[in-house]
Amino acid sequence: EVQLVESGGGLVQPGGSLRLSCAASGFTLSSYPMSWVRQAPGKGLEWVSSIGTGGEYTSYADSMKGRFTISRDNAKNTLYLQLNSLKTEDTAMYYCAASEYIVVTATRVDYKYWGQGTQVTVSS
Repeated sequence: EVQLVESGGGLVQPGGSLRLSCAASGFTLSSYPMSWVRQAPGKGLEWVSSIGTGGEYTSYADSMKGRFTISRDNAKNTLYLQLNSLKTEDTAMYYCAASEYIVVTATRVDYKYWGQGTQVTVSS
């Protein structure tokens, strides 16, 4: 069974940091470009970041550049997202997703596998 399981979310104060993880099973993570997509309460999906199969390529949404860092450990079949300098507007459910080619969209049909999400809440 193919699974993407996110973890690491939680409640953090503005300016704080979190590290999200996405553990893959049932398929070989190294064969797929990966992305993070988020959804804030009452809003649509928003693309956050993507990474190539070997980690050599990364891309970020403008509002996340310099604050978020995407990485992957193919030996551990795990994707990461380091969140720094968090703002209240970063509050959202964060999803990891696998695609057959590099995708920089928030359109769910562009992804082959999709996780169940981990909640990040930024509040004082």
